[in-house]
Amino acid sequence: MREYLLTILVAALVAYLLTPSVRRFAVWFGAQAVPRDRDVHVIPTPRLGGLAMFGGMVAALVVATGLPEMRKVLGDGGISVSKALLLSGGLIVLIGIADDRWEVDALTKFAGQVAAAGIFIMQGIQIYVIPLPTGDSLSLPPAYGVPLTVLVVVATINAVNFIDGLDGLAAGVVGIAALALFSYAYLLSRTNGLTTLTAATLIAAVLFGMCAGFLPHNFSPAKIFMGDTGSMLIGLLLSASTIMLTGQFDPAILANGLFPFFVPVLLVPAVAAVPFIDMLLAVLRRTSQGRSPFAPDKQHLHHRLLQLGHSTRRAVLIMYFWVGLLASGLVGLVLFDAAWITLGVTLLVATGGVLLMLRIPGRRKSARGAAAGPGDRPADRPPMHV
Repeated sequence: MREYLLTILVAALVAYLLTPSVRRFAVWFGAQAVPRDRDVHVIPTPRLGGLAMFGGMVAALVVATGLPEMRKVLGDGGISVSKALLLSGGLIVLIGIADDRWEVDALTKFAGQVAAAGIFIMQGIQIYVIPLPTGDSLSLPPAYGVPLTVLVVVATINAVNFIDGLDGLAAGVVGIAALALFSYAYLLSRTNGLTTLTAATLIAAVLFGMCAGFLPHNFSPAKIFMGDTGSMLIGLLLSASTIMLTGQFDPAILANGLFPFFVPVLLVPAVAAVPFIDMLLAVLRRTSQGRSPFAPDKQHLHHRLLQLGHSTRRAVLIMYFWVGLLASGLVGLVLFDAAWITLGVTLLVATGGVLLMLRIPGRRKSARGAAAGPGDRPADRPPMHV
């Protein structure tokens, strides 16, 4: 655990300390989000926050390679984890910088994402097996494993990119997802007497540290946005941890919980449910209207929360709540024998969350309506990134 805590701390500190310098560079470079008709933020805000997060990742990997046991993990089984993350992450960051400054077209970004997935595959990060409920594992030949790996990488990157619409939203949601992945992999390994030092666990730890270090600068009101540089980068790392966790555990050892055999497959979709659902709804909505699935609009889940009357911060915290609840509930089902108790507590907390979401904004909205005209912007709602 000490090795993981050290890498988390290094990633967080470096990302936190680099962000002010990156902010000044973004202003000088001209990479700023100028308010548009569909935006809610009202002042130009620097982008490129992903550069600081990338710096945190690089620093954490450098420290990890200096630890004897971690060095073995990073080069275990013919998989060069450090090389894969640096090459693919560097490519994604370069594309993100170009997009944050000059707005790259969707096809170019998609090609870059596929190329990043290709780097993963060449370095050995690929889906090779899928656990089955029978206790066996289904081996995937390259003809199936390669396209499935590309699909997971591209889908995860775009899911995170889609949800990057409010101050601190993407960093917080991905940070919670990374923490859930880390907890799942570490605690399950320890409970079953397996080694706790794995590449998938390390990637999740580094990702959590990156998000934690950047979030203080990005939470509402944000001083800097992560931009596509950051959203694509953290989506890439989230997909890497997902891929490497798939098939890592023998289904036979997952004896605890309500869904013992499906947990390795369901965990990441569960913790990433909010961005994935938002992405799928956006694609369906836009294509049904005859528009490009990449065409922007203001009908994301976080926009709907604002329409209910929630402030920016409350909308972000609500999204944190649901992601955290899904993640902790599923991890609890894995680690505790009392599965029905875990499920019951999760449903009870979810019910309370729904009631609070629906009741509190009504009172706030009616109070605002009496004080503000239809064209006024509420005074307590800070600028947001959309």
